[in-house]
Amino acid sequence: MKRSQTKGVLILLLTAFIWGSAFVAQSLGARTLQGFTFNALRCLFALLFLIPVLLIRDGRRRRHLPEGDIYAYVGAKKNSIIFGVPLGALLCLGSNLQQFAMDYTTPGKVAFITALYMILVPLIGKLFGRRSSALLWLSVLVSIIGLYFLTIGKDGFSKINFGDVLALMCAVAFGFHILLVDYASGKTDVIALSAVQFSVAGVVSAVLMVIFESLTFADFKMGLLPVVYAGVLSSGVAYTLQIVGQKHTEPTLASLIMCAESVFGVLTAMVVLKQIPTVRETIGIVLMLAAIVSAQFAVKPKEDRRSVGV
Repeated sequence: MKRSQTKGVLILLLTAFIWGSAFVAQSLGARTLQGFTFNALRCLFALLFLIPVLLIRDGRRRRHLPEGDIYAYVGAKKNSIIFGVPLGALLCLGSNLQQFAMDYTTPGKVAFITALYMILVPLIGKLFGRRSSALLWLSVLVSIIGLYFLTIGKDGFSKINFGDVLALMCAVAFGFHILLVDYASGKTDVIALSAVQFSVAGVVSAVLMVIFESLTFADFKMGLLPVVYAGVLSSGVAYTLQIVGQKHTEPTLASLIMCAESVFGVLTAMVVLKQIPTVRETIGIVLMLAAIVSAQFAVKPKEDRRSVGV
């Protein structure tokens, strides 16, 4: 395995860990903040984290940038806007669909259905001429079985409801998001790209918040800490790491690794909240980890793609 792919895998595992550990914060925030409001504030705090990082990084970089690299620097910034707008629209769509799905169905079913982007990513990729090996498809199948054991109880799917449909639409949005990140990550400044996508997602969510929801100071105060945690870590840090990690990782493998957020969510709850996983959940964790490990041997290492942003 190339060193660059190993780097991408480790970064995406860290991304999945942050997303999984932030699940408690997202659930607590959703108790007091409505869907559009939560996502608008989440994007705001992500930007409050990313913009100073971007300005400090750019200030240092410009002072030491060779004259011949100025065109690549400007081009990467331009591409960050070009690709950041559709990425922000997909992020806004997926995040809000997922948030509202939890109003109609259980978090476990939402997690499972959303994670179906593991199948959708290679399927959508086939439309653009991508190929996936039989071992990779087998790893995806094993991971889905593991995720089912991890997130769905013994009763299974008693019936399909509106929340399940919203979660499936969310999976489609995130599938396209992963593939577009894969295409754009080597052509952009990754921090700027992340900032642009959160700007778009935040503005759209804020407009929808003003139209359809109401926010009181009491609700804002109660939901402040969870939304700051979700905004800075789960959004500002983790989504930026996703873009960096996908520069070095094939998209189907990337989607498989990022689904490990469910595993890390269970493990974090076990450590922090002393919630010991059941035998069923343990089987799911083992299957998912085995699928992630085996998938790395099914994927041809991605050529290292460098951009101005890293």
